[in-house]
Amino acid sequence: MKREIVKYQAASESVTHSVYPGIELIYNDIHTSEFRLDRPDEDSIFEISHCREGRVEFSFGGGYCYLSDGDLAVVRGRDTGNIMRCPLSHYHGITVRINPALTPRCLSCFLDDVNVEPSALLDKYCHGQSCYIVRSKPEVSHIFSELYSVPEQIRRGYYKVKILELLLFLSANDLGADCASERSATPNQVRLATQIHDFLTGRLDDHITLDELSGIFHASGTLIKCSFKAVYGVSINSYIRTHKMQAAALMLRGSGATVLEIAGRFGYDNPSKFACAFRREYGVSPNEYRNMSYTQMNI
Repeated sequence: MKREIVKYQAASESVTHSVYPGIELIYNDIHTSEFRLDRPDEDSIFEISHCREGRVEFSFGGGYCYLSDGDLAVVRGRDTGNIMRCPLSHYHGITVRINPALTPRCLSCFLDDVNVEPSALLDKYCHGQSCYIVRSKPEVSHIFSELYSVPEQIRRGYYKVKILELLLFLSANDLGADCASERSATPNQVRLATQIHDFLTGRLDDHITLDELSGIFHASGTLIKCSFKAVYGVSINSYIRTHKMQAAALMLRGSGATVLEIAGRFGYDNPSKFACAFRREYGVSPNEYRNMSYTQMNI
């Protein structure tokens, strides 16, 4: 997927809106490897989190699960802690925090055919497990897509309608096979994947094989591949290729180095191969990207 050419913003923030008593809507715009959510330590509070883009980690039951683009999770807040990790240092999404003890007894009395009870959702999704995941599907995307661009003049009422729609969907949703345990990682896998990530991203100009990684980290190739994909969502080769191009794009925007120098910095002896790899990632050549970035900065 080609990346949209935009100016990178490093700031991270979470903005909270009170929608109903006991129900908050939180917009997360994160550009760091870790961020803190101030969660009340109460048994009855649970959260519905949607990942618009990027990747975010939830800890649960001694393991870890991950949300990628379009995924949704229902989790009891006290079971995941206040520190959230973003393996890609990039996460945009929405969290709906619900305290059934404070919500109105009837959220939708004016709609005869809408029956949603937050306490029933807590029992349905968080009974016996602390994290439940619905992988990306059109129904979820439809609900959340409109929440990312709400006209200010109708915001308060719109939030209320969309929260009801979300809760109604979850009330009728068949639990089926959606479960965090099916796509989770153990602490040892997370540790191994993180060590490999740090090792490889510190040596972007080297070509390191899977056999070499196995020898360095004393782990089988299969364990290395599975652990890395469980945490970062893609294969090692795909991740490193994308990481190189992102770092190269940063140099194109912020340094006076030539394209040839940047290509060599990331292990490309042939500038044509570097240009092809860059075009696959961004849809334009390195020189075109640099010129477009200069134009944007001068607007």
